[in-house]
Amino acid sequence: MDDGVMLGLRGRRALVTGGSRGVGRATALLLARAGADVGIGYQSREADAAQVVEHARGLGVRSFAQAADVSTPWGAEMLFERCLVELGGVDLFVANAGIWIPEEVGVAAMPDAQWDRTMAANLTSVFQTVRLASRFVGAGGRIVIVSSTAGQRGEAWHADYAASKGALISFTKSVAVELAERDITVNCVAPGWIDTEMVERPMAEGRTRIEQNIPLGRIASAEDVAGPIVFLCSALARHITGEVVNVNGGSVLCG
Repeated sequence: MDDGVMLGLRGRRALVTGGSRGVGRATALLLARAGADVGIGYQSREADAAQVVEHARGLGVRSFAQAADVSTPWGAEMLFERCLVELGGVDLFVANAGIWIPEEVGVAAMPDAQWDRTMAANLTSVFQTVRLASRFVGAGGRIVIVSSTAGQRGEAWHADYAASKGALISFTKSVAVELAERDITVNCVAPGWIDTEMVERPMAEGRTRIEQNIPLGRIASAEDVAGPIVFLCSALARHITGEVVNVNGGSVLCG
């Protein structure tokens, strides 16, 4: 049995933000492998986005990439309009776009600009896109929001990031109730450390220390996170909504 039949994704139309690299890229390609047509939004990495589209098309599905600042209403609208034109609709939406600023800054010294930048990229972008997804995704559709372990346990010196990701968890639960009557599920994935470009600096400075605090003994790959996202998009997860799926190797169990 192929992936598309097993997961119920053959012919489904997916849209993934932050899809040019990292978790977004891995998710888009796994969706394509499972038979879903897939569009990706990206901020500025045109060449990387083009490679994702080429790879997805090589798997036999329709694919496109659209540059858009989804923290703005016009950027989010541009992305969804492109999806409607290219794929004819949206069945699956993955809100993955976001940032993590590596410099450690205590809340007492945090400038307004950093707080505003993080909230725009991590929280407002999800509001803008999920608002549109709630209009365009039909019955049986799926919305998956990517949060973080930091949104549940906090993260000292990165209070802006933790606050934005914690808000996404409450947002997920709220929208899940609103859309349940239309048979649309809304769930959240909360990764811990992931081996991606976004966290290259702390990885370089303390990878061994980080891994020692993860019971499974390793840092997640982007594919480790993409798998649960795609599961939540699938027919296998049709009775799961408003939930937070932790993908952290057990790190939250260690205090």
